[in-house]
Amino acid sequence: MNAVRALVAAAAVCVALVLQVTFFPHLAWDGIVPNVCLLVVVGAALTRGPEFAAVLGFVAGLTLDLAPPADHVAGRWALALVVVGYVAGRVRRDSQPGAGTVLATVAASSFIGTSVFALSGLVLREPAIGFGELLEVVLLGVVWDVLLTPLVLPPVMAMFRRLEPDRSLA
Repeated sequence: MNAVRALVAAAAVCVALVLQVTFFPHLAWDGIVPNVCLLVVVGAALTRGPEFAAVLGFVAGLTLDLAPPADHVAGRWALALVVVGYVAGRVRRDSQPGAGTVLATVAASSFIGTSVFALSGLVLREPAIGFGELLEVVLLGVVWDVLLTPLVLPPVMAMFRRLEPDRSLA
C-alpha cells in the first residue's frame, strides 16, 4: 500500500502544481496566487503525520522550485514545505481536527511557509524587496490559502484517509 500511497500523493502534488502555475495566475491578487501545493502538504500532515508530510513537502517544494516560471534559487520552496509539513503534522496526532483547528493550521502553515521562503531569499540575496512589501506578500498568501482551504483540504484529507484507514491519524 505504500507504493499506492506514494503514487497518489505524487499525483495530488502534480495536480496542485498544475493548478497553481496555470489556472491561479489568472486570478492573482497583486501578483500573489494561492499555494495549492502547501495545502496538499497540510492535508497530508493532518491525516498522516509529520514524517510523511515532511517528505511530501520536500517533493512538492522541489517541484515548485523547478517548475516554470520559477525565478528563484532551487530549494527554497522545498525547505519551506518541509518545515510546514513537519509543523502541521505535529498539530493534531490524537484525533480528527475540527474545522477551526484546520483553518488555524492552514493560516499558521501558510505564514510559516511563505515567511521561510521569503527570508531564505533575503539570506541568499535574491532581488531585494522592502520589508513592507514582504509583509504584504506573506499576508496576501495567508488570505489566499485560507480562502481556498474549504475547497482543497476536505478532498485531500479524505483521499489520504481512504488510502490506509487503519493507519490514518484521524
